[in-house]
Amino acid sequence: MKRLLSYMKAYRTESILGPLFKMLEASFELFVPLVVASMIDVGIGGRDTGYVSLMGGFLVLLGVIGLACSLTAQYFAAKAATGAATALRNDLFTHISGLSYKEIDQVGASALITRMTSDINQVQNGINMTLRLLLRSPFVVFGAMAMAFTVDRKAAMVFAVTIPLLCIVVFGIMLISMPLYQAVQKKLDRVLMTTRENLMGIRVIRAFNRQESEKKTFEKENGSLVQMQVFVGKISALLNPVTYVIVNLAAVAVIWVGAERTDAGIITQGQVIALVNYMSQILTELVKMANLIILISKAVACMKRVDGVFELESSLRDGSDLKPAGAEKQSGPMVEFKRVSFSYGETQSEVLTDLSFCAMKGQTVGVIGGTGSGKSTLVNLIPRFYDVGKGMVLVDGRDVKDYSMKELRSIIGVVPQKAVLFKGSLKDNMRWGKADASDEEIWEALEIAQAKEVAEKKGQGLEFMIDQGGRNLSGGQKQRLTIARALVRRPRILILDDSASALDFATDARLRRAIREKTGDMTVFIVSQRVSAIQSADCILVLDDGHLAGMGTHKELLSSCEVYREICLSQLSNEEVERDEQ
Repeated sequence: MKRLLSYMKAYRTESILGPLFKMLEASFELFVPLVVASMIDVGIGGRDTGYVSLMGGFLVLLGVIGLACSLTAQYFAAKAATGAATALRNDLFTHISGLSYKEIDQVGASALITRMTSDINQVQNGINMTLRLLLRSPFVVFGAMAMAFTVDRKAAMVFAVTIPLLCIVVFGIMLISMPLYQAVQKKLDRVLMTTRENLMGIRVIRAFNRQESEKKTFEKENGSLVQMQVFVGKISALLNPVTYVIVNLAAVAVIWVGAERTDAGIITQGQVIALVNYMSQILTELVKMANLIILISKAVACMKRVDGVFELESSLRDGSDLKPAGAEKQSGPMVEFKRVSFSYGETQSEVLTDLSFCAMKGQTVGVIGGTGSGKSTLVNLIPRFYDVGKGMVLVDGRDVKDYSMKELRSIIGVVPQKAVLFKGSLKDNMRWGKADASDEEIWEALEIAQAKEVAEKKGQGLEFMIDQGGRNLSGGQKQRLTIARALVRRPRILILDDSASALDFATDARLRRAIREKTGDMTVFIVSQRVSAIQSADCILVLDDGHLAGMGTHKELLSSCEVYREICLSQLSNEEVERDEQ
């Protein structure tokens, strides 16, 4: 909660004025039973119509002033709650953006979405209601008890017994329900994850006719959430009836004692009505307090979940060496792996084991191997999406850990396996690679990526609007545009992680030829399952279960690496393999 209070400091004035105006409203409300008592005893008892009218007008005035105070309080409370929640959401988004792949994989995308949306909304609602009711309700409860003592001490003793009993019930149920609300939010994470997977994979689900099984899976997860919510709801639902029973019994006791005191001539009928009204006020406020406790329980549970994300620290740290990237041109390799080993978790087996190789400036390096051999992992270590477990990765003669993230990634262009485009114009998407890229630079990158015709055929050129996720483009078009986006910045290292899998062989060949001819001394890594995509590379790395099974040119590997030869024979004819060996 300390973190939440730090966000509330910016709205200190609103956080003070909101409760104060609510207490001012409550103060006027506490005078109402006394005015009613006076109206009964003096006006009605004495048949004084003018006095009744006067007190009636006074009640209306109290109501108008109370309404004004209430609206003012709600304005300040809403401003503080919305402002704090907005700042919290912005900072959480920034924090999540700074986490490494390791932490994001650990928490899960669906859980992070829940923290950003549902959890923070609950916190916002909790802040709003807390500022409005946390001080007001206790003030009315204890104020009503104090006012009851000014009416009659003996009758007010009922209040002195009732209020502590109610506090025990309310706070006892709160302590039980708070951890259960955390469990509810975890169940909500599961439902969100299932929903997200279904929406993203809807085409696959329909293609395999798995709608019914997916419905059953969702019903199971949703049923588990509902079951937990009902269980917590039953506990929370005890608040209102138990509170009503206690307060109504107390009201009966007040009427009983008040009747005896009235018969004895100690208090008047109007004062008994005032005592009953004060008990009704206590009932109303305790019901509000009970609901507020439920909201606070939810908000605290959600804030703990949000705070848990803030407590996650990125396992990647910016380097302290602030020399501009490429300031001192190295004559050695552009990329070098020195006995690199890597695993995705401390307890998991190694994905890469004792890898060592060099890639010189201007070289094209092909990476090939079976599924799960570690190809994508290898290239992900170059821009430092993950840190190596053992060994070193050097870029231009410097350990990648010595670079700042901004420096390192400014000289690397990455095209991931899954082509991702964003809603907006084609030009806006291209400028992700270089914010100030000119139209000429964009067209040049599109031409190299064989995507120029995509922009021209759409008829709007660079102003062509791309739908969310590139839904109005084919798979091959998206891949070519993502390659163009990486080329716009003219990186010194270009990583193509199986990013031409949707292209036909002719387009793929033209793309590789254009990259080789027009990228100058750019070091290019091509990860592919196709032998044809990497056979013309200056150096080919063959991975087998995380180990470097072979390294060399296509011709060299055919005679020296059995793993590579098997891959070639699975894709090429015997005649082609024999011809390449010669």
